[in-house]
Amino acid sequence: MEFKIENSPVFTTLTIQMANAEQFRAEAGAMVSMSPTITLEAKKSGKGLLGTMKAAVGGESFFASLFTASGGNGELILAPAALGDIVKLEMSGQTIFAQGGAYLAGCTNLNLSTQGSLKGMMSGEGMFLQKITGSGVLFLNSYGGIIEKTLAPGETYIVDTGHIVAFEESVQYKIRKASKGLFSSMASGEGLVSEYSGPGKIWMQTRNLSAFAQILTKFISTK
Repeated sequence: MEFKIENSPVFTTLTIQMANAEQFRAEAGAMVSMSPTITLEAKKSGKGLLGTMKAAVGGESFFASLFTASGGNGELILAPAALGDIVKLEMSGQTIFAQGGAYLAGCTNLNLSTQGSLKGMMSGEGMFLQKITGSGVLFLNSYGGIIEKTLAPGETYIVDTGHIVAFEESVQYKIRKASKGLFSSMASGEGLVSEYSGPGKIWMQTRNLSAFAQILTKFISTK
């Protein structure tokens, strides 16, 4: 397969050139277009009923889209639902933790599951994280552009809870107040933040979808 990320960083699309018999998995509803040589099949997001339920609570759709080039070579174009970017990760047996909804597409041999996150629930970002493990190409999407940062061993970095996209398993994190004083944390509009500690990579998004939703509610009639 060959991949091309285009139209970034706002209206980003992912174009996949698939050879005959190749398969690719994507989040349900991500397809923009495809060649007639490619077939689409709905599959449960996880392995078995329990795995599917875990994937669903982690932010995935109950079903995933499985694309197969069954009639020869073909082209597949995918796009995320939100206005934002796409990042390509080459997985080689490691584990990535991602916020719910960050998974866009990937090789069929990647294992997607869910891990409970009490820290995430405390921060208001959801109780579960997507756990992605295995080898193969993985694509994550964001709201806004994507910033990648590599943390050295022992290096710490603070990220607003609404701006984290994903992080490597080697990265540790904790939730804390944005500033030392409770009043300053609340008055600044930041509240709680995540403090990440290396080694490993983290991926951040330049916009906060929850914050944007709050802005929109001011213009929506409640009548």
